Amino acid sequence: MINKEWLKAAGIRALKTFAQTAVATISIGVAANEVDWINMLSVAAVAAVCSILTSLAGLPEVKEGDDR
Repeated sequence: MINKEWLKAAGIRALKTFAQTAVATISIGVAANEVDWINMLSVAAVAAVCSILTSLAGLPEVKEGDDR
């Protein structure tokens, strides 16, 4: 189940989820010094972990039994 291809696909998904969550937690019109960076990074990191856990159920881009 977990192989090199799966790790790559799950990592890309987690990175995308991290970035999307980070962008979503930064409010529009807020100055850079007003952003709660620690909170934003924390929420995005939790989302990335959730993405990895969700990927354990399966990734459509990784075929079952593909041992690359």
